[in-house]
Amino acid sequence: MPFVVYAYLAVQILIVAYHDFQTKKISNKWPMINIGFYLFFTMLFPDYYSFQIETFIWPLGFFAAGFILFLMKIMGGGDSKYLASFYLLIPSQFHEEAFFSLAIATTLVGGSVFTKNILKNADLIVIAFRNKDINLVRSIFGKKFAFAPVIFISWIWFGWIIKEKILF
Repeated sequence: MPFVVYAYLAVQILIVAYHDFQTKKISNKWPMINIGFYLFFTMLFPDYYSFQIETFIWPLGFFAAGFILFLMKIMGGGDSKYLASFYLLIPSQFHEEAFFSLAIATTLVGGSVFTKNILKNADLIVIAFRNKDINLVRSIFGKKFAFAPVIFISWIWFGWIIKEKILF
């Protein structure tokens, strides 16, 4: 992977993560910017970017999964659009490795948030289960968290894993 691409994506996701953390929203401009860069990268780095079907499998998968998670009120629409377009900028030979980094980061952060909610609200959880109050349980666990910071964490971890494959 060209270093300039890795570095650009690290800076971009840091900016997006900061705004997502502050506002809990990801602007639609980022997917559009990423699509533009994808087209640019296919000309600049043809060894890494192409218009082949394997390039689009992961981005389309993220878009479809994100749509389903959006309907279930688990993930924001901006998160899924951004993640799909972000994967266009990852060379397809790295998609699987990047996904595993994202899965680990999501599990660690999600697990931490879940554990924090349990510890912080243990008394309410006991009351909710005794009273069979599902709405109280939903109010404790039904909060979304900014996902772009998780993507940033996974990107840094991914860079560490593939550091020998990043070309300067």
